[in-house]
Amino acid sequence: MPLYLTYLLLILAIIAEVIATTALARSGSFTRLVPSVITVVGYVAAFWLLSFPIRVLPTGIVYAIWSGVGIVLITGISWAWYGQKLDMAAIIGLALIMLGVAVVNVFSKTVVH
Repeated sequence: MPLYLTYLLLILAIIAEVIATTALARSGSFTRLVPSVITVVGYVAAFWLLSFPIRVLPTGIVYAIWSGVGIVLITGISWAWYGQKLDMAAIIGLALIMLGVAVVNVFSKTVVH
């Protein structure tokens, strides 16, 4: 699989996971039908899409990127759409997560460039 396709599928997996997690927060513990269906479909899609990059890149690297970027995006959506507050410690922590993802991708010899 070409490297660009590997990363495209990883990006799509992240998007699916972010949509699913956002819907999960609105599902009312799976008591609301539409957000619950979006959650289940989104997570199934996320894991299916994630299964392709994991064939090419090391599992830990794929998971670090997927979870790190997902955490930051979900937090951003929660802040922008739902008014959830972020203090300075949260902002610094999120910046460190993104820095960690960047370091892994740019400097790690375990990632195929």
